[in-house]
Amino acid sequence: MSPINSLWFKWKGLRLPWRRSFLVGTDLHGNTFWEFKDQLNAGRFRRIVKTDPKTHLADVQVSPQWHQWLRYVRADPPSIQEQQQDIIRQMQIKELARLADERWASKPSYLDMPKSQQQPLPATNTSDATVAQANKSPSEDTQTATAEATKKNDPWAKAAAGAPGQKWQPDSWSPTASKR
Repeated sequence: MSPINSLWFKWKGLRLPWRRSFLVGTDLHGNTFWEFKDQLNAGRFRRIVKTDPKTHLADVQVSPQWHQWLRYVRADPPSIQEQQQDIIRQMQIKELARLADERWASKPSYLDMPKSQQQPLPATNTSDATVAQANKSPSEDTQTATAEATKKNDPWAKAAAGAPGQKWQPDSWSPTASKR
């Protein structure tokens, strides 16, 4: 900002008794924020933002801190240092989000299709079965052995095997003569 603009802003910011509007501050986008005495509500100043007349209204950007001041959420207007720190904070958050996205993209997803593994072909004759048995790895043998040992030690499997009605099958229905 030029020294002439700075001097003009200081002059407009003075709260002289004959003034109706006072400059409160500026933001990093070049907007100026003003307070003025309201005709309808004399006890409260109204707050407005004035933008560069060359700027299209769709391109006007008001920072969250100034928006809070405009809506009377915060009493004091934000300083230039506070606005600059907020811009730095936003850049840091964007960088951290980019790093998090890269970490997320590097991990495999559970939604992706599993990598195709060659399934063993079904045995059609005895020579195929012996070849498939010979191709079986030792780790598969230990896995099946531990599964069988688990079944033997399972108390629920033992209880179900010796249940009294385990081998019962219904007979065909043969009705008896009715009693009158």
